[in-house]
Amino acid sequence: MQLSCVIITMGTRPDELARAIESTSALRAEGAELILVGNGADLPPVPDDVKTVRLAENRGVAGGRNAGVEASSGDVVIFLDDDGWFADPGLGRHVADRFAADPALAVLAFRVVDPTGGTGVRWHVPRLRASDPDRSSVVTTFVGCGFAARRSAYVEAGGLPDLFFFAHEETDLAWQLIERGYTIEYDADAQMCHPPLSNARHGIWYRYDGRNRVLLARRNLPWLLALVYLLDWTLLTVIRLRRSPGALKTWFAGFAEGWRTDPGQRRPISLRTVWRMTRAGRPPVI
Repeated sequence: MQLSCVIITMGTRPDELARAIESTSALRAEGAELILVGNGADLPPVPDDVKTVRLAENRGVAGGRNAGVEASSGDVVIFLDDDGWFADPGLGRHVADRFAADPALAVLAFRVVDPTGGTGVRWHVPRLRASDPDRSSVVTTFVGCGFAARRSAYVEAGGLPDLFFFAHEETDLAWQLIERGYTIEYDADAQMCHPPLSNARHGIWYRYDGRNRVLLARRNLPWLLALVYLLDWTLLTVIRLRRSPGALKTWFAGFAEGWRTDPGQRRPISLRTVWRMTRAGRPPVI
């Protein structure tokens, strides 16, 4: 299995980016290619074996990763945020072996390790029962800061939705991969390091969270399930943000924007896919 690795950057974290690039040395020594995508940003000098792509504008997390995949040639593409890094020099061999052994495997979600030695954040474990990050399992979504994807499956399912820009783009892709018969696994033995930071640190988070939940449901769910999904998340968000009226107002503004925005092609998943997700522990209404 030939590997590629994609790092996207907006040029705002030069020291962290240098660390991320250096952490791919073992991958590159084993023949993997590294693609560095400047997401509307100029790129710093890089080693001679690093391929660079400079986008004229910031296309968001989804668009930047898609551009990296377009420039890649590997059978499997490993994704790394510019503030994350790989500490295990054997990661590439482990990832290649996992994909070679299972043709139905589309995405391998990495365990995100807190470099300070803490327990990390709950949302880095992409399942409902997230208290045991050491347990590997089949999952129905994944975290974008560190994962590997079979390139052919990624392209077949349409890649990440550029429209989303940031937030829930992984779930949109995951549901379409499951619809096509692929599996997604959280692998506790495939590890990467990333600071334990909340998405809410980004000023745009609440707007995109509200907007993209609506777009996700409109694009992917049968209408009855879409309504249940959105009702569930609206109630949960109100409970979570009841003491933050400003954040709640921003979330509802994004929620309303999601109904006004063209979601693109509608591809509702089948009831068989809903059942597969339910058996995996997360029906698409939670």
